[in-house]
Amino acid sequence: MQLNERVRGGRVVSPVLVAREKELARLVALVEGAPAVAVVEGEAGIGKSRLTAELLGGPAVAGLRVLAGACVQIREPFPLGPVVEALRGRASELAGAALSPVTGALRELLPELAAELPPTPPPLDDRAAERHRVFRGLAEVLTALGPAVLVVEDLHWADGQTVEFLTYLMSVLPGTLRVVLTYRGEEASEAVRAITARAPDTIRAEHLVLPPLDAAQTRVMASAILGAEEVTAEFAEHLCLRASGLPLAVQELLALLRDRGTLIRWEGGWARRALEELDVPSGVRASVRERVARLSPGAKEVAERAAVLQLPVPLALLSGPDDVGAIDEVLGSGLFADTGGLVGFRHVLAAQAVYEAIPLGRRQALHAAAADTVRGLRPVPLGRLAHHLRRAGRAGQWVEAAIEAAEQASRLGDDAEAARLLEEVLRDADLPAARRAELTVKLGWAALELLRPPPVADLVTGALEQDVPPPLRGQLRMLLALHLERTRTDGARIGEAFARAAEDLAGEPGLAAWAMAGVGRPPSGLPPEESRSWLERALATLPAVADPAMRMLVLGKIAMIFVVMGDPRWAALAGDLLRETGGRRLLRREVNAYRSIGGAALFSGHHREGRRLLTAAVEEGAEPDLRGRLELRCLVNLAAADYFEGSWRGLPDRMQELRDQFGDEPHERILVDIVTACLAAVQGRQEAALAPLLDAAAEARARGQFDDLVVPLAMLLRLAAARGEPEPAIEAAVEAGHHWEASELWPVAVRALPALTEALLAAGRPDEAAGVVARHAARLAGLDAPLAAPALAHARGLLAEAGEEWGRAAAEFAAAADAFELVPARYEAAQAHEKAAACLFALDDPEAAVRLGRAVAAYADLGARWDLDRATGLGRRWGVRAAAQGAPAPGGGDHALSARQEQVARLAAEGLTNQQIARQLFLSPKTVDKHVSAAMRKVGARSRTELARHLLPSD
Repeated sequence: MQLNERVRGGRVVSPVLVAREKELARLVALVEGAPAVAVVEGEAGIGKSRLTAELLGGPAVAGLRVLAGACVQIREPFPLGPVVEALRGRASELAGAALSPVTGALRELLPELAAELPPTPPPLDDRAAERHRVFRGLAEVLTALGPAVLVVEDLHWADGQTVEFLTYLMSVLPGTLRVVLTYRGEEASEAVRAITARAPDTIRAEHLVLPPLDAAQTRVMASAILGAEEVTAEFAEHLCLRASGLPLAVQELLALLRDRGTLIRWEGGWARRALEELDVPSGVRASVRERVARLSPGAKEVAERAAVLQLPVPLALLSGPDDVGAIDEVLGSGLFADTGGLVGFRHVLAAQAVYEAIPLGRRQALHAAAADTVRGLRPVPLGRLAHHLRRAGRAGQWVEAAIEAAEQASRLGDDAEAARLLEEVLRDADLPAARRAELTVKLGWAALELLRPPPVADLVTGALEQDVPPPLRGQLRMLLALHLERTRTDGARIGEAFARAAEDLAGEPGLAAWAMAGVGRPPSGLPPEESRSWLERALATLPAVADPAMRMLVLGKIAMIFVVMGDPRWAALAGDLLRETGGRRLLRREVNAYRSIGGAALFSGHHREGRRLLTAAVEEGAEPDLRGRLELRCLVNLAAADYFEGSWRGLPDRMQELRDQFGDEPHERILVDIVTACLAAVQGRQEAALAPLLDAAAEARARGQFDDLVVPLAMLLRLAAARGEPEPAIEAAVEAGHHWEASELWPVAVRALPALTEALLAAGRPDEAAGVVARHAARLAGLDAPLAAPALAHARGLLAEAGEEWGRAAAEFAAAADAFELVPARYEAAQAHEKAAACLFALDDPEAAVRLGRAVAAYADLGARWDLDRATGLGRRWGVRAAAQGAPAPGGGDHALSARQEQVARLAAEGLTNQQIARQLFLSPKTVDKHVSAAMRKVGARSRTELARHLLPSD
């Protein structure tokens, strides 16, 4: 079969959309209303851009503004590139728009819109807050543009801030905006995939995954391209196999047929094996290279220049006066596209195939020429300049360009790009010692701003091995400690780095106090007296810290340490934090301080105080928290608070949701797994809970999270005692106890005391059990430890019960139950009530039935099937049918709605959307969403319908 003459000299692109009709119909239906978001996912060459182009060229978007931008493989030190690309030419469309002052923050990012923007607002002291202000400004501009569709392509190459902004945009999506996002699924990060994961229910959404073409669909496409009524089934199957079902590869192979003027003959089954080893599909690779080889020498040179440049450029930069014919030849071949005066390869895979075929020496020369070319652009694209200089072998020029690019990225708040560029320079360039130290400090601080910092501790260590001035040396040691702390490796080295940093940072009291607190933080490996002395030094240094944010950060760290050690001064420090930050939105470091103290207070038994701090962190710190990670960490701790307090309704489902969010965050994931496994155990699934408990405990131990070991070990001790095999759990608890004692974590560790005592007694070791109780009592004396009194009373009750001292045991258990209820800790209180009832039954005391009834009622309300079965069995043995009346009402003061929460919740219950409530109360939709979520959590509602039943009077 010969090719149709109509195709022989031009583009080889299907004139009709093939095998994507259903996907196009779903997109068309989606964009008919707003707000809406669509994700188009698929591998390279699968047709994502073609599908999007068909949507944008059709009647469905008539009357809508099309705002389009794409991410690129060679990044520039300029954040939000595709969003800027989509908005930069829209000044005339914003003329006369009533933009708020917050949009003035966009002036540096979008100078093209400056004439329509308010003045630049004063700078903020918090990078996250600065980014949030930019994000709010962008969202407002998108709203002001009216009905529109925003298309962002190739998100697998997106910079971090673009991903953060799109995630934020989903929470405040204007009612006039439709968003279409495309990415390669196999290359997209979890953050990219999560952009639409938490979008409100009010947003209409579609997620399309484009499959490869099958042989029948390939046959339709080939017929459309060739202008033939039909191609043979044999030919279509051959073509489909060679192209791996990729539409782009089908087109390239047919273009090769056009150039040859013949059919491709089947070459055997090796193509599939080769495909799995290649980045560029073999059908694209082979056909593109052969098509380029058929070009004239001048046209081939232009193609190679474009392959090195990668991105489309103005025609004048790609060719000289003598190359006009060559440009026309490449354009005529269908390899190039001319888009608005920018010329380049039609698809990145074609450019990559040509680039890989260029010999290394020539490739270097072309990169050198490309560097000279991009220097002629205004503004100079520093990222591309550094890329070409490096590959041209111009090391010195590359270093300077990369550093300049990193400085620009840092200035614009793009810490991820700054860190990437600086790490490349530090790993690959030969630098003087002082310059290396200076750049390493910049890298270290930039990396700490990231959710998952790159491993740069070795670079910091290398810089310290050279002769470095004291101020830089102090910062390097501080950074070494902080990066080691993030990975929780080599605790002794962390403490040493903090201690040496503190001595070198005498002229910087904020960093010095931070380092001192780092030395004293348990587990420090130091004698307790020495750890305390470092904490006292940090506390004494605080008044000299002029920066309020730094002072609050260090104050929070000290208070966090004090609370787990039982030092009552933590409450005064927390009060200072609340007074200094109250009445305004919290900065990110302040949110961290609230979270740190709140979480530590929670584990130390200060359940109400911990909940208040964590709730304030969520409600007052949500907006600057662009990634939502701080908020989620607070929510994990709040879920743990519900477990500790005994508010278990709907908790297993919430733990699963949080587990899905924290698959890549070990610290929070461990806590989620611990609570989930403990809930499974008390709900009667002890065997299923055992392995997750052991795994979580092992991981917490390996990571040095010894405070997190208390809860799983307590449950493992109970399970082991119930099975009659307590020894392994006792051994694990004793080992952990050495760490708790060395770190003086007695207020935290005492939570496990009743379970440890019970296990030791079950193992026939009563003297050891009595010694453990006495040691805890002695170490807890005088400490601020709310769990001490009830846990010690419960443990003493167990000792008395083992000696058949029924009256004394009953009194201890009753005291423990009453004290646990005050904490509050309803589950532990119920266990103490049950134990008191057992002793009172032995005394034939009628109070036994009352105590047992309270235990049974609490177990039933909690869903604690394991304990409920045991307690009802106890009643049957004594001829008592335990009633389930009188259970303490769930909730209490800490579950009451604040005035703002009630105001927002009532409007939501009346049927208003978040956007409507936001406009009525002058809040952001995200803040409204947080208030609604908090209200639903506090009243136990799972939907807005249930919330309405709680808050609105019934007819």
